[in-house]
Amino acid sequence: MDTSGKAGTNVDTNSNSCPTCGSLLTGRSSICGVCGHKLQGTASKKWKKAGSGFEWRSRTEVLGWPFIHVAFGRNPATGRFRVAKGIIAVGQFAVGLITFAQVGIGLLFGFGQCIFGFTAVAQAAFGIYFGLGQIATGWTAIGQICFGYYVLAQVGYGAHLWTQSVKDPEAIRYFHQLWESVVGFFS
Repeated sequence: MDTSGKAGTNVDTNSNSCPTCGSLLTGRSSICGVCGHKLQGTASKKWKKAGSGFEWRSRTEVLGWPFIHVAFGRNPATGRFRVAKGIIAVGQFAVGLITFAQVGIGLLFGFGQCIFGFTAVAQAAFGIYFGLGQIATGWTAIGQICFGYYVLAQVGYGAHLWTQSVKDPEAIRYFHQLWESVVGFFS
């Protein structure tokens, strides 16, 4: 397929144009074939495509961390999985204040399949204060198998349990009050 940018020729629809000469380039070009312009400086403005997956970081940083970092797939240079690290981190593997990941650490909040953090909502939610998931931990833990202080679960261990077999009045009061707070928040 011709990507030279000449009139009347087929052009790759996934192409960009060179910022120097305007020639059309394929999505994986790192240098313009017409004028030789290196495209590394402009690549940071777009999704970095290489190998399998992609990566994007916002320009805004807080204490050296990008405000938003999105990373999926493997690094083509090392073959290792990319890890999103930012204030808001999104990826297969991620670490941030707020994290959305398959496996991650959300210092304040995390959502995904396996999450560790202060507040965790995941299939396996290992929270310190709140955990919601099939397996959950936290001061307040809600799920199928839970460990915590206040526990609402099918099977659980904690100081105040509300399970199929144990119905602690303190746990029932706590979870009713929690539910009323949630409903009141959205009303």
